[in-house]
Amino acid sequence: MKIIPNQFHFIFGLGEEVEPFHLVHYLCIESCRRINKPDKIYFYYHKMPQGRYWELIKKHLTLEHVDLVPLVSKFPYWLRNRGCKKYIYAHHSDFIRLEKLIQRGGIYADIDTIFVNKFPDSLLSMPFVLGKENDIRTGRLGLKRPSLCNALIMSQENSEFAKMWLDAMEKEFDGSWSKHSTLLPYRLSKMYPDLVHIEPSRTFYKHMWTVEGIRTLLEECDRDLEGVISMHLWSHLWWSEKRKDFSPFHGGLLTEDYIKNVDTTYNIISRAFLPQKEDEHDW
Repeated sequence: MKIIPNQFHFIFGLGEEVEPFHLVHYLCIESCRRINKPDKIYFYYHKMPQGRYWELIKKHLTLEHVDLVPLVSKFPYWLRNRGCKKYIYAHHSDFIRLEKLIQRGGIYADIDTIFVNKFPDSLLSMPFVLGKENDIRTGRLGLKRPSLCNALIMSQENSEFAKMWLDAMEKEFDGSWSKHSTLLPYRLSKMYPDLVHIEPSRTFYKHMWTVEGIRTLLEECDRDLEGVISMHLWSHLWWSEKRKDFSPFHGGLLTEDYIKNVDTTYNIISRAFLPQKEDEHDW
């Protein structure tokens, strides 16, 4: 019996500056809409998006303004984690996504996701679902620790696991990227294995947040999509043209022409969801 409703949750516009709604964001929602045929798509924002791609997609969304999270807004971001302060929007989102899933149930996805295949009933019959990502290195010694990515979360309404995670997250939050958001759910999954189902990385994160993974997503072409439901782009690692430690690629290169004419892993999936001329006539 399916206990996770076929409704999706996306979050945008939590940062100090909001850029125009990008083609990548449009393709995320459009691929979700056409593959999964959701009963409802919730779109949470603090600052309203704008731009051509926003005008094309917003008619399909249920819009809801959200406040920023006081705990995150007031956090001092000490020296150790000061580098994460520029990603404060992601920390707000870490809390908001769980709050909304507890309230309504459904599937949350980061807005740099591309959907590939429909979610099977077997996953919609689980109370809570997360996907495995690569172990991450933490602390001064750089020790590897197991991690569950929160870029895609499936949850029944009022999930026990989600409530425990959110409650513990308020105590664990230290301004870092992973302690509260990916390491904590792994620990909880070991304590309460009956409350959460863990998918292998291939299902949601076939290509990982590594130099090789990002290159395969954006510049090379992997056509093996068996067992892949969605892919995450890890865009915070390469989106800015100034950041080159993970990839020379950047968000400005992801245009409709590039997607139409260059065969890459991301492009061959997203090409089918590009705006058509008739879409322009609707706004």
